[in-house]
Amino acid sequence: MYRFLLTPRWWGINVFVLLAVPFCVFMGTWQLDRFESRVEGHRDATARAAEDREADPSTARPLDELLPVDKETVGDQTTATGRYAEQLLVPDRELDERRGYYVLTMLRAGDGKALPVVRGWLPGDPDPAAAPAPPRGEVTVTGALQVSEVPGQDGVPAAGGLPEGQTGAISAASLVNLVPYEVHDAWVTLNEGDAGMAAVPPAAAPDSGLDLKAFQNLGYTGEWFVFAGFVVFMWFRLLRREVEFARDAELGILPEDTAPDDTAPAAPDDTAAVGGAADGAPGTPERRESAPAAPAAP
Repeated sequence: MYRFLLTPRWWGINVFVLLAVPFCVFMGTWQLDRFESRVEGHRDATARAAEDREADPSTARPLDELLPVDKETVGDQTTATGRYAEQLLVPDRELDERRGYYVLTMLRAGDGKALPVVRGWLPGDPDPAAAPAPPRGEVTVTGALQVSEVPGQDGVPAAGGLPEGQTGAISAASLVNLVPYEVHDAWVTLNEGDAGMAAVPPAAAPDSGLDLKAFQNLGYTGEWFVFAGFVVFMWFRLLRREVEFARDAELGILPEDTAPDDTAPAAPDDTAAVGGAADGAPGTPERRESAPAAPAAP
């Protein structure tokens, strides 16, 4: 009954199943590993951010030694010297579940390139008159190094059309259009708020949290395992159907559309019968009933 498994058609089906199931399981396991890696990265980034908030300023290194900023150097203590220049406000920023704004001031070094420095946070709507003016003369700042922000990511506003003197994201791509000099692709948040402002705590490295990408990996994990189960289910379904067909064939029970022509019952020759009746052929019932009786012999 199972000899059909040796046919070329079923050889192809079996090979496909033997390759598809391990592939689906492998891909599902790989996506699960990706999700677990993101969870572990989130834990490490959260712990690292907590350590950065309590970092010793004496461990600060010069800015040039930490650039370009990456996942290894983000949050490290750095120090830079220069003169404050343009000041901008960064709206729609929360601190301790309160809405407010950052006070961002450009620090220009001797090479003319500027470093964005978040001097502190103030509650309410952005108000240039309420933002303290930066110190004059040469200053040395110490704070946590941060990577440039991306609009629309990690709570960074993506809306444009802000009033003059405001920026939605702290990044070189955004600031280069607002100031007439080059800007470092990084920024610094001071360890202690300047002029009575609240200090902005350092943020975790980007792409290290339980974001949409992490849950996409988890969803893909489920999809690959579902695919594997579907392949096995369809193989058993086809096998069962083939076994039932083979059993019916052995018992002589075949579907009507697959029955051979010689198994159909022979139809009566209605044409001949009708023709005979029409011609009045002898021997038919109709002929015997309509024929007159023969005369008696004298």
